[in-house]
Amino acid sequence: MADFRLEAEIRTEFGKGSARRTRRAGRVPAVLYGHGQDVVHLSLPAREFAAALRNGGSNALLTVVLDGKEQLALTKAVQRDPIKRVHEHVDLVIVRRGEKVTVDVPVLTTGETDVDTLVSIELNTVSVEVAATAIPESIEVDVTGRGAGQGVTAGELALPSGATLLTDPEALVVNLMAAPSAAALEAELEAAEAEAGIEREESDADGDVVPEPQDQGSGESMDAAENSSDD
Repeated sequence: MADFRLEAEIRTEFGKGSARRTRRAGRVPAVLYGHGQDVVHLSLPAREFAAALRNGGSNALLTVVLDGKEQLALTKAVQRDPIKRVHEHVDLVIVRRGEKVTVDVPVLTTGETDVDTLVSIELNTVSVEVAATAIPESIEVDVTGRGAGQGVTAGELALPSGATLLTDPEALVVNLMAAPSAAALEAELEAAEAEAGIEREESDADGDVVPEPQDQGSGESMDAAENSSDD
């Protein structure tokens, strides 16, 4: 598990205005707490913190350096601007080496299934208890050679040494299904179009759309119109 080092600074000003100034300076407002210690208000370098989450995931182990003192921490909560995509505030919880923590670990699939088989991840994460310094970035499920009708439960996952599964072992994590045939997809499309009141245009044997005949009227009516214009 990668360890990311962040140089923190104490915050002495609070409020929205102070938080905005902190972010403009390229830092993220944060709080650090846990193990009976008083809450510490600090700021983290925004770019380095974003890189830690990007490379280590939401469970990245952080080494927070404050006034020359190092403190191991995990991200407890992150507030992010949905438009600007910047981190607005971070809650960090202190951890100790050798301490076990409860975390949700992402599930990823690897390998190739049988032909015409679709993979559906039913649980994106599973909950495990593991040493704070040994949190896996993800738990992989190899679907090589598996076919439709098969599945993988939480109890079948290969966990890292020392980790304990907390998710229900009978919970379905990965489900493998038969890919729908072309005929089934066409029938589903037709049913959806019919429900929406959409009428399909006819096509010839080559698949070209055949335009509907236009009503040109009878010859008599056209002659009558010409005679009327002559009058």
